[in-house]
Amino acid sequence: MSEANRASILLVEDEENLHEALKLNLELEGYEVSSAFDGAAALKAFDNAYFDLIILDVMLPVMDGIQVAETIRIRNNETPILMLSARNSSADRVMGLKKGADDYLSKPFNLEELLLRVSKLINKNLKLQDKTSLGDQYQFGSNKIDFKAQEAIGYNGTVIRLSKKETMLLKLLIENKNEVVPREKILQAVWGYQVYPTTRTIDNFILNFRKYFEEDTRNPRYFYSVRGVGYKYAE
Repeated sequence: MSEANRASILLVEDEENLHEALKLNLELEGYEVSSAFDGAAALKAFDNAYFDLIILDVMLPVMDGIQVAETIRIRNNETPILMLSARNSSADRVMGLKKGADDYLSKPFNLEELLLRVSKLINKNLKLQDKTSLGDQYQFGSNKIDFKAQEAIGYNGTVIRLSKKETMLLKLLIENKNEVVPREKILQAVWGYQVYPTTRTIDNFILNFRKYFEEDTRNPRYFYSVRGVGYKYAE
């Protein structure tokens, strides 16, 4: 439980009795728990701190849980979300998962099951972070990228100001080095769940990367489009 002891959870539930019971039990498991009682407060808390997991009720005042999840995903954040709902129809479950939830638990639920799902989601997230974490800076060939500063130095020494989406896409491709990243994954990670650009939009980003980082844009060494599948960074 050493990893779990350091894990922080944002608990978003407006039923006070249930909220307190969940908070107590999560803290007994060693988690650090922050509370929010409506959707707007949840987003504010989310903007001000890092969380390893969000436990999110669907029926919330001000802004419901579906909107909260969708907003978080649009911001390109992949923090795991466990959605709680008194609605247990398959349509509601599908909607929750479609809008960004990683798991969905219907009320009333078994506390032991909830704690098990919490543990699994947090551990999975920690493993993914360990596997793919890049530092703030990355170098390949004579190119350098500073993800934090959203800046790069191209193959010819030119300093390039990167847009937020360029930085996000570069990071995603480099984290998956030598693997084709499916178009769907790029859409979810970089553009979010509401805005779906055309394939041409992503192609244009890849063309820009070639201009920045490839000595011969017609014979790329690093950035590839794999027709009908996705995109790849190779080294």
